[in-house]
This record gives sequence, structure tokens and C-alpha cells, in this order.
Amino acid sequence: MAQDTDTPAQEPPSPGPGRRRAWAALRPLVLRLHFYAGVFVAPFILVAAVSGLLYVWTPQIEQVVFAEQLHAEPSGIALPLSEQVRIAQQELPEAELDAVRPATTMEDSTRVLFNVPELEGSHRMTVFVAPHGGEVLGVLETYGTSGALPVRTWTDMLHRSLHLGDTGRLYSELAASWMWLVALGGVGLWVSRKRNSGGSGGSGGRARRLLLPGAGTSRGRMRSMSIHGATGLWLAVGLLFLSATGMTWSQYAGANISELRERLAWSTPAVSTEAPASSSESGAGAGAGADAGAGASADVGVDEVLASAREAGLDGPVEVVVPDENASVYVVDQVDRSWPTRVDSAAVSAETAEVTDIVRFEDYPLMAKLSRWGIDAHMGVLFGAANQLVLTALAGGLIIVIVMGYRMWWQRRPTHARALGMGRPYPRGSFRALPLHYKAAVVVLLALFGVAVPLLGASLLLFLVVDALLGWRARRQGGRAGGPDAAREGAEEQGETAASPRSRPGS
Repeated sequence: MAQDTDTPAQEPPSPGPGRRRAWAALRPLVLRLHFYAGVFVAPFILVAAVSGLLYVWTPQIEQVVFAEQLHAEPSGIALPLSEQVRIAQQELPEAELDAVRPATTMEDSTRVLFNVPELEGSHRMTVFVAPHGGEVLGVLETYGTSGALPVRTWTDMLHRSLHLGDTGRLYSELAASWMWLVALGGVGLWVSRKRNSGGSGGSGGRARRLLLPGAGTSRGRMRSMSIHGATGLWLAVGLLFLSATGMTWSQYAGANISELRERLAWSTPAVSTEAPASSSESGAGAGAGADAGAGASADVGVDEVLASAREAGLDGPVEVVVPDENASVYVVDQVDRSWPTRVDSAAVSAETAEVTDIVRFEDYPLMAKLSRWGIDAHMGVLFGAANQLVLTALAGGLIIVIVMGYRMWWQRRPTHARALGMGRPYPRGSFRALPLHYKAAVVVLLALFGVAVPLLGASLLLFLVVDALLGWRARRQGGRAGGPDAAREGAEEQGETAASPRSRPGS
């Protein structure tokens, strides 16, 4: 092929003729797969990118929208935490007390969280109490460990499921399942094209055209391709990260990931909530759910429990989970996800306020630490604004890549009057042209990926069925699959006519 004819003196160190021959054989198949995924899966990735971009900055938005609930004027001495809990319980007398998030600074409000029958999963009703005056500042529904308020919760559900429940979650899983494969394929196509396209400027010129969007081109489809390819190259590592971490929340691939983590002992450890041997069994935990330390003899209350947890080193924002009627141990969790090591947990006896068990983040298995950091970084909370800026750049760049991809598709449209209005994929036959051992390797790899990432496998199978039906129809009609325009465009994609790119008015 034309891209393999450059002399060694003009090339950077080569990966070797064997690898280059392998890629030359596989490239048409990758190109066709990249096209199909780009056309049919990119809309799902685009929705995920836009909704994710909205989600990234919701913490700041909530600080403005719910300022009256989140902040209180410091005046005098703060009330005991148990008294703040009692005031909150009067606001929701029929609800079940679940946890307390004490104010961290003098200007913060205390959050008292309740389980109510109409809310499921990680959704809870939260009463916001002014620590100093005991005033109820508001009651809002909150969600998850992050304590997301309605704005962030709504945006999170949009990003995760389009507000369509479990059915809607298939969209985000499809996007996450394909994004890594599209990114890797795009990188391979772009790097190999620029490596073999030759041109003036030597290795420095090739590097510039490889890395700078739009470099070396003036207009038309080749400029769109340059923006698409170079931008995608800069984003590749970040997109792989978002794809991998995004699949941990998915229904099917996420279940496989959870099973793998459990088998390899990569799961996040949790504190033991079993009562210590010295605790009396009678009346254990009585009053914890109803009064949280208002004087019950079997429950020392949240104030002493919090003090014990602070002495054990659990500083910063924490959540104190009260025991139910069948337990006698509080659980105190650090909930500050902006710093990657402040996620310790402690179990504290309701009878003695003694720390009965503690799990330090430093003792997590390595993969559990990486999982924690990965999830927090995906949500934009790790290291605060710096994380948000990186995700904003990733989402914005991904939107540009997708838009340029569709623009390229439009610019590749056939020129003759009877043709369809959009560009065609690279001509069929790339898989049949592979050597037998390459065919076997491709089938095995795609089968393994399909089992590990079920939605990827199902959608890929659908692509193959649709493509086979289109090929059968083309043969029935007696037409040539692809035609002269598609063949010429396929040659351009391969880099064989890169020196004379086609342009048309208005492109």
C-alpha cells in the first residue's frame, strides 16, 4: 500500500516490518468499524459528553441555588448535635432517622438525613439545621454519598439514564462500552496515516501535522479530518479513563466488573458493625433511631460518638450513620472526596462510645484505591476545581471530535445526482481479505470483548447483521458495493491520495 513505500531515511524508528504488515492488513477493517461506530454510537457519546459537562459544575451551581439551606450565620455557642437532631426529627416526625452530617465550619448547616418510604435507593430527605440557633433552614431531597441536592441529582440522572430508569441506563452503557474502542481505533488510524503520508518538513513537520488540529491543511474535508484526528489523539488517554470508570456504573458490564473485583479481592473494605463482646445484649441500640442520644441509657448519643471518631483521626466532613433497632454500633464515614485519602471509616459502640473497628484508606488494596480515585475523578470531585477543568476540556474536546466526524461524513457525500446525500463507509471485503490467522484472532478478541462488555457485543452483532443485509441488497440490485466515490474516499482515508485532497464548493 502507498503508506508503506516511504524510505527508511525519511521515517522515524519503525516498529518493524511484521507489525507494519499486520496493521496494513487490519487497517481497512478498523476503518470500517470506526466509521460504523462513529455514525451510530457517536450520538449516545455526544449526549453523555454534554450531560457530563453540565454535571461537572453542579456543585458550584448548588452553592448558589441552595445557599440558604447550606449556610447559616454563626451566632453564639453551637447547640449539641443531639439537640439539632431532635429539632430535625420534629420537622419530619414520621420519617426514620438514618444519618447526620455535622457542620464542618462555623458557616455550614448541619444535615440530618431521613429514610422515607416514597424514596428508594440512595435518595433521602434531608433537614438542614442552623447549628447555633437551631433554626430549620429547609428540607430537600438528597442523593448518594456526595449528598447531591436536586440540581445535581437531576443532572446526574440525565447523564446516567436520561430520566428513563433502567432502560435509559442502556444509553450511557452503550456510550461507555464503545468509547474506548472508538478512541483506540481512531488513534491507530490517525497516527499511521500521518506516519506514512510523507510530505515536506521532515519528522518535525509530521509531528506538527499529527499533534496540531488543522495544521498543514487549509479547507475542506482534510481540514476536518485534521481537527478530528489531532484532537482525538490529545483526548485519547482521558477518553479511555472515562470509558473504563463509566462502565463501573453500568448494568451489565458493571456487574462483570464487580464480580471480577470480588474474585480478585479488589473490593473496598468495610468496618465491622458487630457489637463488641463486652456489650450487653439487652436493649442494645434502643433509642438510637428515635432520639440519637437524647438521654437513653443504652445509647451515649451522637455527640460522644462524633467525639470518639474525631479522636480516632476522622477529621473534615463526616457522616454519622445511626444504628437501627437491631444494632448497637454507629458507623462514621469521612465523605470528603476532594482529597484522595480522606475516606476512613470507624465503627463506634452506641453503649460506650468506644471505637470498635476502623478502616483506614491507607490499608485499602491498591486496586480499591485506584477504583476510589477513578470514580471520584470521573465525577469531578477529586482535587476540586482542577478536576472539573480537566473534565471540561475532555467533554468539550469530545464534542468537537464528534461534530468534526459528522462533518467529514457530510463532506464525503457522493457527487453524482442519484447518490444518497451522505458519505459511505470504506468498501466491504476488508474482513474477507484478512489472512486466516488474523480472522481467527479478530473473532476471538471480539467474542471476548462481547462477553465482558455485553452491550458492545450486542450492538456489534447488530452492525454486522445490518451490514450483511445491505450487502445482500446491493448484490441483488446488481450494483457495485461502494461505487467509485466510496472507493476514492476509501483511498483518501488510507492516505493514498492525501497529497491531492478533494474539495468542493461550500465544504
